[in-house]
Amino acid sequence: MSGGAVAGPDGRLRCPWGLSTEDYVTYHDEEWGRPVHGDDALFERLSLEAFQSGLSWITILRRREGFRQAFADFRIASVAAFTDADKERLLGDPGIIRNRLKIEATVSNAQVLAGWPAGELDALIWSYAPDQAGRRAPRTIADVPAVTDESTALSKDLKKRGLRFVGPTTAYALMQACGLVDDHLAGCMARRATPAT
Repeated sequence: MSGGAVAGPDGRLRCPWGLSTEDYVTYHDEEWGRPVHGDDALFERLSLEAFQSGLSWITILRRREGFRQAFADFRIASVAAFTDADKERLLGDPGIIRNRLKIEATVSNAQVLAGWPAGELDALIWSYAPDQAGRRAPRTIADVPAVTDESTALSKDLKKRGLRFVGPTTAYALMQACGLVDDHLAGCMARRATPAT
């Protein structure tokens, strides 16, 4: 998949990955790359990107409702209160990815974030959004980076503050998914006309 935007069954141009499954079409068209704000919403995305590490995103996307049920809709205060018994429950939950290290990291991250003032996670993440005016629209999938200077800096900042499973690649995937950058290809129907604010 190194080409440019591709016409879907409806004739509209999309990023090639956005046409590979029906789930991806909906996610691509309605969600990926659109601005996400709110501490709990960003905690959910950060957690899901961490669970995705080493896996295909479709694996996570198809289990997202299971993750939401298992992790109390990713309400930071609720997840921060999870006990060892909750972690064991999660390890037996077939609706999620049962990875002990990722489960531990998600609970640990919630415990760290529970001590932050409201809005701090949102403000921190969005402070690393690059100037969209200075970024050219990628023409092909090959033009889309996996890591940037901003994602590396965001990763370092999050790690310094005690968060886990937040490497530069995970941080960049978060930035793409949450609209800090617009990596829809040139010509893609979902590409924003104006930069995120």
